Amino acid sequence: MVNIEGTRRDEIIKTAAKLFKEKGYSAVTMRDLATAMGMKAASLYNHINSKQEILKAIIISLAEEFTHGMDIIKNSDQTAIEKLKLIVALHVEITTKNPYGMASLNNDWMHLEEQLGYYLELREGYEQDFLKIIRNGVFSNEIADTNPEVIMFSILSTLRSLYLWIPKKEVVNSKALAQNLSQVLINGINK
Repeated sequence: MVNIEGTRRDEIIKTAAKLFKEKGYSAVTMRDLATAMGMKAASLYNHINSKQEILKAIIISLAEEFTHGMDIIKNSDQTAIEKLKLIVALHVEITTKNPYGMASLNNDWMHLEEQLGYYLELREGYEQDFLKIIRNGVFSNEIADTNPEVIMFSILSTLRSLYLWIPKKEVVNSKALAQNLSQVLINGINK
């Protein structure tokens, strides 16, 4: 049996993520969301308590998904370079599935209220794991002896902005995109 309530709530969250990307979290009202859903604002509250609850659902679920993915990657027996390629693939996969949610993750996280500390903890842990993979790669001579924070910033800046680019493409082959990004971000552009 399908959980209609869960489905409607998910639909509301997806619609809200799109509105947040288009207008910005602060500018979107519950009335805007109700209109976009084709329902009365009062009916919206049968499914969701607040705009803050929606933002939390979007951002925390994505942050936890990244953290879970990173845990699998960092604990694998792969080389540092292979782990970096897996991180690129993780970002492509998550962003392709939810570009609007990724916009909220990148642009609206500071609006989280009681969950802000938890989100920042997840983000900090993710970045520390990323840096450790890079440092291990430098130590094992797989990665050039360059500032690991600069390497991470360069890769993450591109990966975090994929949500801007992906929706403009009619069809995205996630595997090919991850391979192309890994080629450029990890192997470089030298011939």
